[in-house]
Amino acid sequence: MILGYSSNAFKKHSIYEAIEKIGRLGFRGIEVMCKKPHVHASDFGEAEWPRLKSSIDSVGLKVINLNCSTLFGVGNGHPAQQADPSEEDLDDRIAHTLQSLRLASYLGCRNISIPTGTPPKDMTEEAFRALFHQRLDKVLPLAEDLEVEVLVEPEPGLMRGNFDHFKTFIEETRSSALGVNFDIGHFYCLGDDPSAAFERLFPWVGHVHLEDIARSRIHDHLIPGRGAIDFLEIFKTMARLGYDRDICLELYTYLDMPVEAGRESLAYILPVFEEAGLELEGQNEKGKLQEARA
Repeated sequence: MILGYSSNAFKKHSIYEAIEKIGRLGFRGIEVMCKKPHVHASDFGEAEWPRLKSSIDSVGLKVINLNCSTLFGVGNGHPAQQADPSEEDLDDRIAHTLQSLRLASYLGCRNISIPTGTPPKDMTEEAFRALFHQRLDKVLPLAEDLEVEVLVEPEPGLMRGNFDHFKTFIEETRSSALGVNFDIGHFYCLGDDPSAAFERLFPWVGHVHLEDIARSRIHDHLIPGRGAIDFLEIFKTMARLGYDRDICLELYTYLDMPVEAGRESLAYILPVFEEAGLELEGQNEKGKLQEARA
C-alpha cells in the first residue's frame, strides 16, 4: 500500500510544481486532480501526457488515483449545481470521463474517482439513481476494456439517502469496473462510524481518501490530528481486512500552505499506520530522505 498526496492541495501551483513538491515531501504516490488548473481534457491534450508521466517518474512517484469531477460536474463547477445538464453539456462530461480513463491507463493508474452528485429538487432519489446508472453505462464499457476502475465517492451534501442506499446502488450496478472511493472524513460527516462503514463496503473499496474532521462533523478537511476522527481504529480495521490498495491525503483546504500541511500530516499519521500494523511501501526510506534534505 502506498501513501500519496492529492494535487488538489496545490491549486495555486501548476501540476508540475505540485509533482515536485509532493515528491520532495516524501510521499510515494500522487493523486492527480483532473480539473483546472491541473489536468482537464479541454486544455490538457494527449500531446502533454508524455511530459506528465516523465515528471511523475522522475521524482519516484506512483499515480494512485485520478480525481475527476465528471458525469455530474465538469470544469470547476460543483456537481450539486450541475446534476441535470443539457445533452450537449452531458456529452462534454462523458468525453472528459472517457479521456480520464485513457489517461489513467497511460499512467499505469488503476482507478479514477467521481462524486455522487445529488438529485435536482424536482427529481426523486429513485429517478436520480436510474439516471446515474444510465450515465455510468456510457463509461463503464471502456473502463472494463482498459481494466481501470471507476470509483464513486459519496460526499456530504451531494447524496440524499443513507449509507444502505449507496451500498445498494453499488451492488445493483454489477460491473467489475465500478467501486468505491472511500473518503474517511466524508463518512464521519454523514454520521457513520468510518470503521464500520469501511468493513461493510470493503469488497468494493478501490482507494481511500484521508483527512480529519472536527467533532461538529462539518465538512471541512483538516490536517490529520487536528480533528476528532479515531484513525487508529480505522487503520486497524483496514489491516485486519487485508486492505492493500492505496491511500491518499486530501487537503484542498490548505491552498496557502500545502507543503506545511503535508509535512505535519506525515509526522502525525505515519506512527498511527505503524501502530495499526498497516505497512506502507517504501515510506520509511522516503521519510529518512526527507529528514536528510531538511
